[in-house]
Amino acid sequence: MAVARTFLCLLLGSLILVGGARVETARADDDDCHRIRARGVGQDLGGGNTTATITRGGILNGTTSAHFDITGGTPPVLTFAGTVAFTTPNGTLTVMIAGTFNVATGAFRASGPVTGGTGAFTGARGRLRFVGNQDLATGAFTETVRGRICLAEEDDHDDDDDRHDD
Repeated sequence: MAVARTFLCLLLGSLILVGGARVETARADDDDCHRIRARGVGQDLGGGNTTATITRGGILNGTTSAHFDITGGTPPVLTFAGTVAFTTPNGTLTVMIAGTFNVATGAFRASGPVTGGTGAFTGARGRLRFVGNQDLATGAFTETVRGRICLAEEDDHDDDDDRHDD
């Protein structure tokens, strides 16, 4: 009985230790992650191209340019895929999305992963979801952009520190 109790105490202690390390790792990984809840106001430019201004998006505040191609569907709901490039003061972020567009109502939904970035977004990862509505008469649209973007860790050293003055 004492051996079983000792084994259970060791097992429970190991689980707590491993679980605590996992939680700590998750917290460290979350330090550079940003929950996105942005608003976009934009214009369909024709030919599958759009542009928008992003607000309330924190690190994604700026503009977007996008290109989409119809990939299928059954009218009135068509499927599409394409690339959205966010341009911000801190760099660019590229997201490949796929979704649906209702040609009768103007409603659209799409989502996809981060596929590239420059500046602060170099090495970023994450996924974004776009939900909105387009005015079919004017091409103007509004959208919400939600998701999570995790930035790559920055180097803790500065290249200048490696230089030696002789």
